[in-house]
Amino acid sequence: MTATPMVKAEGVHKSFGAVQVLKGIDLEVAPREVFCLIGPSGSGKSTFLRCINHLEKINGGRLYVDGELVGYRQQGNKLYELKDREVAAQRRDIGMVFQRFNLFPHMTAVENVMEAPVQVKRETKAVARERALKLLDRVGLADKAGNYPSQLSGGQQQRVAIARALAMEPKLMLFDEPTSALDPELVGDVLDVMRDLAEEGMTMVVVTHEMGFAREVGDSLVFMDNGVVVESGDPREVLTNPRHERTKSFLSKVL
Repeated sequence: MTATPMVKAEGVHKSFGAVQVLKGIDLEVAPREVFCLIGPSGSGKSTFLRCINHLEKINGGRLYVDGELVGYRQQGNKLYELKDREVAAQRRDIGMVFQRFNLFPHMTAVENVMEAPVQVKRETKAVARERALKLLDRVGLADKAGNYPSQLSGGQQQRVAIARALAMEPKLMLFDEPTSALDPELVGDVLDVMRDLAEEGMTMVVVTHEMGFAREVGDSLVFMDNGVVVESGDPREVLTNPRHERTKSFLSKVL
């Protein structure tokens, strides 16, 4: 018996006004898989990622996480949108790390990591703090627990953001170009943390420009352009021998 896909997209469409951003995306992400999405700006990668946890509502198709329809329930042939609190409950299992770190500026690193478990899961502060300190240690920032975001580099803030997402013990992690806002010398530390997560078996969907990471760590790679999947396959294969002209032309500019 095959395992239920962690993410399954069936004919996913998304428009903003008259602009079609996603034009029927079909893909599957297996449990424990590192799934990389690459493509030019405006190709729909980040929008698709945001649809997975219903930050963007889809206009057509179906999206499932771990076998459960995201954002809607189906009765007969009709879809009914879930209530906000039902969507929030689904989101608990999905960690998301954005380009910009979105940390609370008035909270220390450890307080940022503790916040969601205390507020959402009603954990005691002592329990949440203990886990938060372990997570900061895991991302190499045990010594920065008491620092505020303004006292941290971009790379350190991004690693706090990863620890914060992990604090909810998600079964799926979404990364939206997590290194694109960082100085080049800070990128490696963040990718190292992601590499460790992959080795521990975390299912990850990563929108990235880091082709080296996709090649080394990715299990699957999808090249998107203009709202469609142009090419997909083993990252080493796609990056070394792309079949489509559009993929070749994109990779010739970024590799």
